[in-house]
Amino acid sequence: MRMTLRFALPLFLILGGITWAASPLTANLMTRWFRGDIELRSQLLFDSLKDAVADTQIETLFSRVRNDQRLLALGFCSPSGNLLQHSAGWPKPLGCPARPPDGGRLFAMERLKSGPLSMSAFALSAPGTDPGYLVFVHDLRFIDSRSRWADAYLAGLFALLAIMAVAVAVLVTRLTMRGWIKAVRDGLANSAEPVLPDHLAEAPEIASLVGDVHRMLRNGGNLRAANDIIRVDWTAESLKHLLKTELPETEVIVVSNREPYLHNDVDGRIQIQRPASGLVTALEPITRACGGTWIAHGSGSADARTVDEHDHVLVPPESPSYVLRRIWLSDEELNGYYFGLANEGIWPLCHIAFVRPTFRASDWHQYVAVNRKFAEAVIAEAKTTNPLVLVQDYHFALLPRMIRERLPDATIITFWHIPWPNPEMFSICPWREEILTGLLSSSILGFHTQFHCINFLEAVDRFLECHIDREHSTVTTGSRTTLIRPYPISIEWPPTALAGQPGIPECRRTVRERFNLAADIMLAVGVERFDYTKGITDRFRAVESMLETHPEWIGRFSLLQIAAPSRSQLPAYRDVQTEAQETARLINERFGRDGWTPILLVARHHEPEEVFTLFRAADLCVVSSLHDGMNLVAKEFVAARDDDDGVLVLSTFAGASRELLEALIVNPYDIQAMGEAIHQALVMTPEQRKERMHLMRDMVAEYNVHFWAGRMLLDAARMRKRQNIESTTTTMAGLNEHP
Repeated sequence: MRMTLRFALPLFLILGGITWAASPLTANLMTRWFRGDIELRSQLLFDSLKDAVADTQIETLFSRVRNDQRLLALGFCSPSGNLLQHSAGWPKPLGCPARPPDGGRLFAMERLKSGPLSMSAFALSAPGTDPGYLVFVHDLRFIDSRSRWADAYLAGLFALLAIMAVAVAVLVTRLTMRGWIKAVRDGLANSAEPVLPDHLAEAPEIASLVGDVHRMLRNGGNLRAANDIIRVDWTAESLKHLLKTELPETEVIVVSNREPYLHNDVDGRIQIQRPASGLVTALEPITRACGGTWIAHGSGSADARTVDEHDHVLVPPESPSYVLRRIWLSDEELNGYYFGLANEGIWPLCHIAFVRPTFRASDWHQYVAVNRKFAEAVIAEAKTTNPLVLVQDYHFALLPRMIRERLPDATIITFWHIPWPNPEMFSICPWREEILTGLLSSSILGFHTQFHCINFLEAVDRFLECHIDREHSTVTTGSRTTLIRPYPISIEWPPTALAGQPGIPECRRTVRERFNLAADIMLAVGVERFDYTKGITDRFRAVESMLETHPEWIGRFSLLQIAAPSRSQLPAYRDVQTEAQETARLINERFGRDGWTPILLVARHHEPEEVFTLFRAADLCVVSSLHDGMNLVAKEFVAARDDDDGVLVLSTFAGASRELLEALIVNPYDIQAMGEAIHQALVMTPEQRKERMHLMRDMVAEYNVHFWAGRMLLDAARMRKRQNIESTTTTMAGLNEHP
């Protein structure tokens, strides 16, 4: 029925339009047709009666024509146009028409209140005299009546044609569909390969359809899994449920360089600090939900005083839920592995920030040694032969292979938190084959974006002998297959740091009092480490450009930049901090006024609760990364704004720009354009701000860090189940061969 209506309604509309358009043409045609007929009848009447008129038998003439149904009246007019005599039906307002030429005729139309009339005038001729002319008056109202009948007939005819066309179309469609359905069923009868009947084997549309259905059936498990992910409300509880149902009794071990909690000696007292790290921000809620063990470098000044004899400490301090295992590194190891290869070599190699990578053989040796030390810690902490090991970031490119050598049944998920460069850039690295081989010992290798996955596959294709399945995004080396997938990282929802935060007005008041800002100052914030990839100096210059172009903001706008010192042992990082401080000083000297400066630079670490207070107090947040894997600061700002207000200015070179599409996306290398974006954020209407922020909050809430972890764990669960099935099949085959 629905199919019939879909076909019939447009057809009826088309035919109705044709009828409506044709109606005036039909009426005009009929009018001309009947007028011609009447004029011809008038000529015939005149030819038959002119002799009587010539004999002045007018009365006899009138009596002869009075019974004609179409002839309304007959009149005789003098040569001067006066009506001398007429029949009884002559309309009173009607006079004589114009005199026709001698021996000629004249046809005219008159429209009275009673309706249209046709007047036919014929000149009479008599030798030596001008007797006048005869006028026939015909009633044309019958034409309108017949036109209406013709319109009704035409509409009925088109309706009948439409009904017949619909009936024929439905019949043909049903017969065709019946044949198609039978062909598809026959083709799907063989579950292995689509096979069509001989009479339909040459039909390309049938073959394509059957092939598509087979592919859908083969991928049905993945499609269902994707739908399940979409429907799940991802929280810490749902993640625990996933581990319990999909990965029962699975041991979880997390490995990262940075630890989630540091114990520092501050004025003789031990103080707990959470580092300013996007990795820790994302991963710590996951580890709390999963439990298990987190292995990390113990870098706090009081870390060694807070662990037990196994270098363990229970965290979080307020509600312990997992074990933190600390690894101790010497200065030589730290300088070579961390500051050397990792941050002077791999970091600039992967970030397009125009800092030359530095590769030293001594750094590589320390990198290998430290990866080996962490691998030994994983082996020592593993209580089973097949733990789930989550390896984090570029510090441990060799670790998956080292773990695989000792725990071949382990499920290893490696996540690369920074961008992956193109093959040309990656070819700079002297140990590129070793790094690729180490990463490909992972069961799953994750990146933030599909673009980074493609770059990695291109590098593997160029530098290793292996099999790459680009359709399924897998790499097979020997007997080991690695799944390469994009998993955009996110943050906890709702964020722990948001709990206990005062209202927005209170946050605004607190921050403005703390930094001596007037209540009417429009405030922008930036929060990151001092790092050359973050574009802090470029952000300051964008503020300078904005004040040059829009001087009305002088004295009415300030940028509060929080920048925690990081990797200060490295010259490139010290130079970034020095350049940022000097740029801020010059801009403040140029535009500053009594009691007001455009840029407030605070070079110290802030706890997450402090950062969220700043976000809630700000009118906008500026994230101007020159190159970034994701940049979770952008998502944290969105999460902090439970009032659906505030504007995010976001670099197109941050991975977050692929998801937070309602932000003002900028090119941080275009200083003037970034300054204009800041101005646009300041003048944006409240309605626009709320609409944009509401959409971004929905995105961050749905695709939170538990969703990120859940996707990887689901992929790991499927992989473990497949391996179990293959192992069981192999065992059964061996038993059959050797009963």
